[in-house]
Amino acid sequence: MKILVTGGSGYIGSVTIARLLQAGHQVHVFDNLERGHREALPPGIPLTVGDLRDAAMIAATLREVRPDAVMHFAAYALVGESMRRPEIYFANNVAGGLNLLEAMRGAGVRQLVFSSSCATYGEPGTDDIVETTPQAPTNPYGESKLTFEKMLHWYGQIHGFRTVALRYFNACGATETLGEDHADETHLIPLVLRVALGQNPTIKIFGDDYDTPDGSCIRDYVHVVDLAEAHLQALERGATGAMNLGTGRGFSVKEVVEACRRVTGHAIPAIVSPRRPGDPGRLVARAALAGQTLGWQPRYTEIDDIVATAWRWHQAHPRGY
Repeated sequence: MKILVTGGSGYIGSVTIARLLQAGHQVHVFDNLERGHREALPPGIPLTVGDLRDAAMIAATLREVRPDAVMHFAAYALVGESMRRPEIYFANNVAGGLNLLEAMRGAGVRQLVFSSSCATYGEPGTDDIVETTPQAPTNPYGESKLTFEKMLHWYGQIHGFRTVALRYFNACGATETLGEDHADETHLIPLVLRVALGQNPTIKIFGDDYDTPDGSCIRDYVHVVDLAEAHLQALERGATGAMNLGTGRGFSVKEVVEACRRVTGHAIPAIVSPRRPGDPGRLVARAALAGQTLGWQPRYTEIDDIVATAWRWHQAHPRGY
């Protein structure tokens, strides 16, 4: 198949592109390179440097490329930033998403795999989140993802689109050549590893008074390689609806810091800071539906194994790409 990948120079998009190419698919990337890295793309891969907020450009690209399907990764994805600047999240993630859907409709492209988020659930109040758990986002980022999911539903109902929303939990880990490199890093594992590399003096733990065993936030950490595999399976099986992607295991912030200490052999000083606005206390997935529908099973379920892949990449790329 020929796949248009939006946001392909980003962390998850780039790893997924590598998996698509390995599986024999053709890829064309549409990306403004604002928060990704051209260096994360394979040499010579077709790339249109463009922005989804430019309706004419994405429409022209779809008409020219004529892909069989679209994988959509192009979104702002920082909870804290969304609490400060909600307007850019709705402009990019929602209005830009609408431009993409209209461009697809105009070009006759009807299949889309959407990189969604567990942030659509908000603070679910349950130990294990399933796809039918009520969605009540606690931040504009989650709201923007949920809004686009609703748009997909109606484009399916009215315009015959075949779409799947993959709601994944905390993406993490690395391959030998592709890893996590954000200018404004907010993800826990790379931040902890920066301390081990001597780039930051301490790691901040945002809140130790949550209703969890050690007081710190609990998250379901899913390896980026496993996420890429799920996107490939969803594409090839023509999946529809919404599915969680996670390991079903939760690790607290303090447990992740301890894992990083074990893997790196560094002390990694930690200090407790106030909670971040919009952060739920616990988010852990039940991903049985993805297993039943896609045959998907995460390969990486132990936090030390996940951290080890990230540590190898960060040691080889201490300043990122």
